[in-house]
Amino acid sequence: MAKHLFGTDGIRGVAGEYPLDAGTVFAFGLALGTWAKEHSPAQSAPEVLIGMDTRESGSWLAATVAAGLAKRGVVTRFAGLITTPGVAYLTRRDDFVAGVMISASHNPYQDNGLKVFDHSGFKLPDIEEHHLEEQILALVQESGRGDSLALTVDEGLDAEYVDYLVSTFPGSLEGLNLVLDCAHGAASHLAPELFTRLGAAVTLTGCSPDGRNINAGCGALHVATLREKVLAAGAQVGVAFDGDADRCMMVSAAGRIIDGDHVLFLGGRHLKACSRLPGDRVIATVMSNIGLERALRRENISMARTPVGDKYVLEEMLRTGATLGGEQSGHVIFREFANTGDGMLTALRVLEIGRAAGYDLDGLCAGLQIFPQILVNVRVKNRRPLDELPSVKQAIHSVESAFGDGGRVLVRFSGTEPLARVMVEGPDDESVKASAERIASVIREELGS
Repeated sequence: MAKHLFGTDGIRGVAGEYPLDAGTVFAFGLALGTWAKEHSPAQSAPEVLIGMDTRESGSWLAATVAAGLAKRGVVTRFAGLITTPGVAYLTRRDDFVAGVMISASHNPYQDNGLKVFDHSGFKLPDIEEHHLEEQILALVQESGRGDSLALTVDEGLDAEYVDYLVSTFPGSLEGLNLVLDCAHGAASHLAPELFTRLGAAVTLTGCSPDGRNINAGCGALHVATLREKVLAAGAQVGVAFDGDADRCMMVSAAGRIIDGDHVLFLGGRHLKACSRLPGDRVIATVMSNIGLERALRRENISMARTPVGDKYVLEEMLRTGATLGGEQSGHVIFREFANTGDGMLTALRVLEIGRAAGYDLDGLCAGLQIFPQILVNVRVKNRRPLDELPSVKQAIHSVESAFGDGGRVLVRFSGTEPLARVMVEGPDDESVKASAERIASVIREELGS
């Protein structure tokens, strides 16, 4: 079933423009209100949690969604600024029939999005999103220009979430010098409180949101900024989050970038040693480096790959009973503690593993050799199936034949942006870069805007 509003991570677009114009967002609230009443006990008034990151559009989007819910008799509790995994946790922990996170994750401030969790803390499955989308499209005509409902922040909600994160960490972080880059996003006030409470000496950057600087040259997408801060401060570890803090990237004392593949390696090895890795299996995506697969194999841990998207990682984890899975980009799911990728939780797990080694992340990651990999984004006008483009197929086949078992090629369309993503992995930087550019050039000729 093709979906027109929902992508791989909810509804996303430019705030104020379709599908995030006021009328469509109000229709979303109406449709979600109907869904909430259908999925809540008959004797209780359903409540929906709404949270948002620091984008300037978040407040009016929240007020518009809440107005639609209210028209259907659904009560809204507003967490204000909070992370995506915080909304997922609170939706599951408290008596919410659903949770809505207003965020466009790592995208620039002009973009925003609507992501829905059910009471279990899971993102809605595709079939539920499809039904919700049908209702939204049917309601847009009656929604007009949308209504707005004044909201008051419930300060106790984010405090409850931070308390939970603290409870997952055994002991303290006393003696750790840590640099935090919160991308001027949702973790800007939560992460400093969390790591300070645990005893770390914290240096902050990217923690002054103004509504427009989210993800701008900082955070998990711009780890070079954090690396400079770590080296300059002589810190033991650096941690960077993206705008809604569902992903985490780290930096070692020597400046090594610790991405999601490193976390899966460290986490998989640690959990296996503790007999907490069912089936000795880790779930990753097609983007994970071939070096991770080989390193895990040496530890007698198997690795299964899914399509890109933490949603698909989680589905495979649930299907197989796996407790660890994630993406190279820093979305990592520790199923013992959460149903979603959680940047702050991920950082805690790595620091827990690293504490016994004096937070020597370089030494801990020595067994993981990362093969050169490049990702080239090509803006496209349409998404014609690649199998229908002989020139693209030929370019991909040529590179794959040249690398043999020593490399990989993956070409896919983004689920949230008009982009074709070309990933090439191989034995050396020069051949990888040249091969990726060759494929990207052919795609530009066929589909470029």
